[in-house]
Amino acid sequence: MPHPAPAVVLQQEYPDPIGQVWAALTESERLAPWIGTHTGGGAPGGTVEFTMTGEVDAGGEVAAPVTVTVVECVPPRRLVVEFPETDERTWRVALTLAAQAGGTVLRFEQPLPDGLDPADVEAGWRWYLDRLGASLHGGPMPAWADYLPAG
Repeated sequence: MPHPAPAVVLQQEYPDPIGQVWAALTESERLAPWIGTHTGGGAPGGTVEFTMTGEVDAGGEVAAPVTVTVVECVPPRRLVVEFPETDERTWRVALTLAAQAGGTVLRFEQPLPDGLDPADVEAGWRWYLDRLGASLHGGPMPAWADYLPAG
């Protein structure tokens, strides 16, 4: 029986209604403070042009826009997108939201393409999910240095 591909799976709770968390994941002006911006409609099977800007806070640069494919979009519960990493490889990211008493639970899943260090990928996404939480509340953004994997 084949083994499933390794994946990063994270779960984060936010004390916000599901609609607010969904908006922070899908509306360009709400994405901007914590990860990047997009243009385009974003319907399932469609694409958006995504510009990652959050890397600047980690000492990087604003990335060139990339065409992100919207694989699945079921507001306000599920979003699956594919980011091109290279000409041969994409990153598939699935976000599932569930309302709960006192807020929303977000489940993040990303199968790991060959050659990626799970600790590095997990550290980056934990940082971004904490940035999402900070953006929801107008709080200070977490420092990237606090998320660097031990190495």
